[in-house]
Amino acid sequence: MLSDVDREVGTRYEATRPEGEENAAYARRIAYLIDPEGVIQKSYEVTDVDGFAALVLEDVSGLKAG
Repeated sequence: MLSDVDREVGTRYEATRPEGEENAAYARRIAYLIDPEGVIQKSYEVTDVDGFAALVLEDVSGLKAG
C-alpha cells in the first residue's frame, strides 16, 4: 500500500484515476507480477479481491513452466 499525496508515483504506475472522475481521490487497485530480474511480467487491476491470489499463483506457475 502506498500513500501518494502528489499523485506522482500513482501516475507512473497507472493507478490514479483521472481528475473529475468519480472517486478520483482514490487510487485504482493495481498490482504487478515482477520477475526475479525486476521486469514487470503482468499487471492487474484488482476487481475480485477474493479470487486475486489464485489468479496470481496461476500466472506465477505459468512463468515457471515457460
